[in-house]
Amino acid sequence: MNKGLPTTSLMDPPTSKPTRNAGRVGRLPLPVVAVFAFLLLQSVFEIRVARDDAVKLPLHASEIIDKCRALSIKPGPPEDFHLRTHSDRFVAGTKPTLIKNATIWTGGVGGLEILKGDILVTNGLIKGVGVIDKDYLAALDDVVTIDASGAWVSPGIVDLHSHLGVSPSPSLSGSNDGNSRKGPILPWLRALDSLNTHNDAYRLSVAGGVTTALVLPGSANAIGGQGIVIKLRPPEDRSPTGMLLENPYSTNQTEYDTSAVFRYRQMKHACGENPNRVYSDTRMDVIWAFRQAYDKARQIKNTQDQYCTKALAGEWKGLAPDFPEDLQWEALVDVLRGRVKVHTHCYETVDLDDLVRITNEFKFSIAAFHHAHETYLVPDTLKAAYGHPPAIALFASNARYKRESYRGSEFAPRVLADNGLQVVMKSDHPVLDSRFLLYEAQQAHYYGLDGNLALLSVTGTPAQVMGEDHRIGFIKAGYDADLVLWDSHPLALGATPQQVWIDGIPQLSSPHVHRKPASSQASPQTPDFDKEASDAVKFDGLPPLGPKTSNDDFVVFTNVSRVLTMDTKGIEDIFVAGGELGVALVHNGKLFVDLAGGWISPGLISFGSVLGLEEIQGEASTSDGYVLDPLLYKVPDIAGGDNSIIRAADGLQYTTRNALLAYMSGITAAITAPKAAGFLAGLSVVFATSAKHQLDDGGLIQDVAAVHVFIHHVFIGQGEIPLVIDVDNADIMASLLRLKGEIEEELDTSLKFVFSGASEAHLLAKEISDAGVGVVVSPSRSYPGSWENRRILPGPPLSEKSNLLELRAHNVSVALGVPSAWEARNTRFDLGWIALEAGESMSKKEVLALASVNLQQLLGVHSFETDLVASKGGDLLDFDSKVVAVISPRRGIVDLF
Repeated sequence: MNKGLPTTSLMDPPTSKPTRNAGRVGRLPLPVVAVFAFLLLQSVFEIRVARDDAVKLPLHASEIIDKCRALSIKPGPPEDFHLRTHSDRFVAGTKPTLIKNATIWTGGVGGLEILKGDILVTNGLIKGVGVIDKDYLAALDDVVTIDASGAWVSPGIVDLHSHLGVSPSPSLSGSNDGNSRKGPILPWLRALDSLNTHNDAYRLSVAGGVTTALVLPGSANAIGGQGIVIKLRPPEDRSPTGMLLENPYSTNQTEYDTSAVFRYRQMKHACGENPNRVYSDTRMDVIWAFRQAYDKARQIKNTQDQYCTKALAGEWKGLAPDFPEDLQWEALVDVLRGRVKVHTHCYETVDLDDLVRITNEFKFSIAAFHHAHETYLVPDTLKAAYGHPPAIALFASNARYKRESYRGSEFAPRVLADNGLQVVMKSDHPVLDSRFLLYEAQQAHYYGLDGNLALLSVTGTPAQVMGEDHRIGFIKAGYDADLVLWDSHPLALGATPQQVWIDGIPQLSSPHVHRKPASSQASPQTPDFDKEASDAVKFDGLPPLGPKTSNDDFVVFTNVSRVLTMDTKGIEDIFVAGGELGVALVHNGKLFVDLAGGWISPGLISFGSVLGLEEIQGEASTSDGYVLDPLLYKVPDIAGGDNSIIRAADGLQYTTRNALLAYMSGITAAITAPKAAGFLAGLSVVFATSAKHQLDDGGLIQDVAAVHVFIHHVFIGQGEIPLVIDVDNADIMASLLRLKGEIEEELDTSLKFVFSGASEAHLLAKEISDAGVGVVVSPSRSYPGSWENRRILPGPPLSEKSNLLELRAHNVSVALGVPSAWEARNTRFDLGWIALEAGESMSKKEVLALASVNLQQLLGVHSFETDLVASKGGDLLDFDSKVVAVISPRRGIVDLF
């Protein structure tokens, strides 16, 4: 076929009138005329045949051509992106800002670049870093100047895995839009369609320095849908679309040329227990669902490629009039074209290996494996993934909440980085409150991840993983003006924003800034965990956790700066080093332990979780189970009948990994109540976290401590032991205080109430104090997860005091608890955080008492001979120290770690 066939044939009507002499010819011999006529007729016939065979262009041919050409466009920003003078998110009227005299961690040079100087922000962009041109600065009007006084400035925190806006805060019935139950494969769903702008967590997360988040669908599906990248500041139009980092092409005020560039999209995959549980499938079923889906996408892609090869060559014959596409599957086709960042919820080696094989079968890359607790055990498997090794997005210490996370290790970030793999710390908000995402990076650094990589893990690395490192995650000229001015080094415990800018707009209206000690301005000198990290890999994720008990009659601790002991009155100093560091003798002196300026202090007590009653939270076979509530069920006579009360002592499991890890972190005893889902829990127990079993010497410290009940919106105690009431809501507490007063007046007696949890207790701190009720705050940093605890006191920078400190200011007897068993090991860091926020209003002895003597006094624990904990390199309350020994007078031993 003639590609240049005209659109009109020789037989079409003429487009203009013939002239008068047109068609006049000279006389020709008749045979010649006959031959000419024959040839003319033959030519017309052939042209007519050709015309009949001609292929008409589709009506939308130009649109199809554009689509075909677009298939070869590589994703990424325009080449001139950094020449922009205004951010596409710039808000008119925003004043330029100059941050002077800052210590600037830029994220550049692999996270090693630190500058001393200024940062200029204009038009929503970073205009200059370091030394600012004076003439340019002088030409600006109304510049807001902030004197950082040497404080640290970092890029805004970037959360690579969040459910902000699709998982509500507070949680309400019917408002969780994170998961669909329509099937295992749903690439056509979009998180944007569920994003709720009315969420209490946005403001809180910004107060932790989080400026950008990748909001993903949940993990109920093998392919759950498309994620979105949002900025956390409230948009002017109050819409979900207004929160997008990059608005849709149709609404963006600085639109990309879609014929030249293409933006990355994000997509959620999941494997293993989550989709298996939801659809009652096996791993084999889920992987087959993946293969089916990608085979469908591959068929569409191949059809498109074949179609476009012909269309672009002008060979329209035989082609369908419409471009071959399927709206349901177009996003998965784009995965195969390398235009989508795939984020895969995946834990165990079998799942990781399955997905790596899928990538090689269908030729697409995974941007990151998320959760990924076993990735540090199989780095070579990750490196075999198609295209490039995925990044690994992790929790720092949250593990053992289900079987797939049982081998999780706090040393995973370090091990992965040592193997050349990218590490990201993420929140999975609201699993962890993303307000404290930086704390995850701090813990990763504490356990061995290099400081530069730890900070990159929540800034530049997640930005790069989702294809947005051209505008966020770094402090560079031309980047979005998302910045955080910290009150201390970003890796220092308790680092809190003094101000947060998103798109150059300050987000904290009246921040509460607390003075921190000078030492907080330096990166922590973290302990040596080389052996522990090596053992984590050597023992396939389950290194032995039991201590080595010293057989020496005498142990000497050298270079001791302070020794504290505890009695019924509180914690007291028995030695404080003056000039030279001291020596502590335990018995007589064959073994020497250098504490390098560390402390010997009372062992801590854990309360609030089910520590000792379960090994893996999500595995019922590893748990003692829930007690039957006589208000909800008929309790069998064989179990004591309706008048029975259950003892936690009868369900204790010793040597759980959470208990042993807590012991290695200075938690020498735990107070645990029975697991309950109704009103009555039962009687709590006090046990030694180091014991091998209940009959072990000192293993059962006190078989009954207190009576525990749960009073929430779903639904009192006279005697010698306290009644511990798990309650969050201030209105319920007020009712309980009235009830307590009425009973005491009627019976002329005194009741010992203790509120546990108590997120809203600050609202009636005076009344609680007047009633003589104690409070165990759990967790120490509140989160408005439900309607009952939505009225939290968030603490700095949003409020001057936290819940615990406000209660203490009203002379309420307070102590500290933790909600989950895995968190018990972090009690020492929770205490350190409280100490920093309290400043001079609390001594370190008073802070240590929150998780020791105060718990004993509130929860009816009789005085017992307390274990002592030796920490090397500092006290228990900071990132510089490491627990190296427990001295147990009641057992007559020294345990070494």
